[in-house]
Amino acid sequence: MTIENKNATSANPTWRPTHVYVMAAVCLLVGTMVGYLARGSATRAVPVNQVSPSTPAMSQSTPSMEDMKRMADRQAEPLLAKLQSDPKNAQLLNEIGTVYRLTHQFQTAESYYQKALELNPENAGARTDMASCMFYLGDVDGAIGQLQQVLTYDPKHAGALLNLGLIRWQGKKDAQGAIAAWTTLLKYNPAFPRKAEVDNLIAEAKAHGVKQ
Repeated sequence: MTIENKNATSANPTWRPTHVYVMAAVCLLVGTMVGYLARGSATRAVPVNQVSPSTPAMSQSTPSMEDMKRMADRQAEPLLAKLQSDPKNAQLLNEIGTVYRLTHQFQTAESYYQKALELNPENAGARTDMASCMFYLGDVDGAIGQLQQVLTYDPKHAGALLNLGLIRWQGKKDAQGAIAAWTTLLKYNPAFPRKAEVDNLIAEAKAHGVKQ
């Protein structure tokens, strides 16, 4: 098993810009099955893929992290302008965080999610998304702590439970903890749209335990 590196967009020469947008939330590879850290935000997602395909340096080659940062800054610019006149708007802060998270600017994204949570501490989506950023930045324990906090006020939150399982398994090599999180996810969310994938994750964890 491998944890997909947050810099994979610049390391894999076969990726194209459209793949980056589609796969921005992909985090983990479990055996031959693709896992991911689920989006937590329930607020309106910012359409990152509206960047023109003719953008310099991105039309024919894989975008670098600098390309991604420029794209994020451009997408965030109108939101940041609104923020100047409405600095206490938690939803707006959350949306800005999402722009930067989807373009792999995890440290910047985390800072905006943190500001959003200072205004609305029980925003389960923002906290789940921030936990994803923390995981990518190497703070596994911090990410788990944020997800556990989500579950104190929203114990059925599917994204938090899914991500908690993925991070426990990949970040802590805790197969039993992962299985417990995913089992709880399916117990509370029997109609979860990716139930088959979660079932496969549980089977993989049971079969391989903490093997890498």
